Amino acid sequence: MQAEQLKELVVGALEDVKAQDVSIIDVRGRTSVTDYMVLASGTSNRHVKSLADSVLSEAREQGVRASNVEGANASDWILVDLGDVVVHVMMPATREFYDLERLWRDAPDLGVAGSE
Repeated sequence: MQAEQLKELVVGALEDVKAQDVSIIDVRGRTSVTDYMVLASGTSNRHVKSLADSVLSEAREQGVRASNVEGANASDWILVDLGDVVVHVMMPATREFYDLERLWRDAPDLGVAGSE
């Protein structure tokens, strides 16, 4: 699956479970680790876990396996590494504290999902 298709699959999976503040950052050419970072917030620890589970389930249905999942036990920040797309699902306070959007502020921001 191409990176662009995988990004769309991830955004769809997050939107299906009512993710908040979905943001897509294009990091191609800025890091060799991934092409896109998708950030989303959940309303509770249970919601954060459900969002990550939705991404994993949708990816698995399309034959994409996560190379790594971090934070599934704590559920205030879960990272899902799908290779070309890395997904960060966080509680709003955690997202504000780490402010990954600021860290990658020079990367093209593809906007908030659903605003295109």
